[in-house]
Amino acid sequence: MRLHCLQHAAFETPGTILDWAARHGHGWTYTRLYEASPTFPALPAFDWLLILGGAMGVHDEALHPWLPPEKQFIRAAIQAGKVVVGICLGAQLVADALGAAVYRHEALEIGFWPIYPPTAAPAHPLFPPLPAASLTVLHWHGDTFDLPADATLLASSAACARQAFVFDNRVVGLQFHPELTAELLDAMLLHDGHELVPGPWVQPAAELQQRTAELAAGQAFLFALLDQLAAGHQRR
Repeated sequence: MRLHCLQHAAFETPGTILDWAARHGHGWTYTRLYEASPTFPALPAFDWLLILGGAMGVHDEALHPWLPPEKQFIRAAIQAGKVVVGICLGAQLVADALGAAVYRHEALEIGFWPIYPPTAAPAHPLFPPLPAASLTVLHWHGDTFDLPADATLLASSAACARQAFVFDNRVVGLQFHPELTAELLDAMLLHDGHELVPGPWVQPAAELQQRTAELAAGQAFLFALLDQLAAGHQRR
C-alpha cells in the first residue's frame, strides 16, 4: 500500500505511524508544505492520504499561499475514494474539505485529557473501543470545527465536543495527537511552547513531559484504527 503524507512543519513527522507502516511493508511519499514550491502527486500515485498537524490555521491563506492548493488536493483525494486520515490541523482541513465550518475554539486545549465516545451512540465498527469508556490522549489545538454533513461523531472531550469523526467509513479526522512520541512532544514544546498560555485546559510544559508514558495508549488506539481502515481498504 502506498501512503502519501502532507507535512506542515519539519519537526511534526508522522511519528508512530511510520512504525505502523514499516510493520506492514507500506511505502511513503511526502509533500512538505514548509519547503519552497511544494507539489502534490497525481491521485493514482497513492492509496492513502495522511494530513499532519501544524501551528497555522485553515484560513491563514495570506500567510501560507500553499493552503488553497492543499485544500483542493484534499477534496480531490476524498472525491477519488482515497482513505484519508487527518490529525489536528489535518482534521480541520478534512472538515473544511467536507464543507464544515472551521473556527477559533472558545479555549485552548493543550495537555493530556480524556476523550469519550458520544453518549447513547452505538459503537462504530471502525473506531476501536476505548478502555474504561475513555482514553487519555495528548491535545494541542486552539481551533475546532463543525461536524461535516453525513459524518459520524466518534469522540468528544470535556473541552471540545468534536474530537473525532468518520465520513464514508474511510475518511477520519482526529483532533488529538495519537501519533506522538516523547521526542515529537519535546520538539513541539521547543517550537510551539509559547502557545502554553495558562488556562483551564492548558497543562504546563513540565507536566506534559512527566506524562509521556500515557502516549502508549494513544499509539495502541491509533494502530487499531489504522488496522481497521486497512482491512476496509482491502475489501474494496
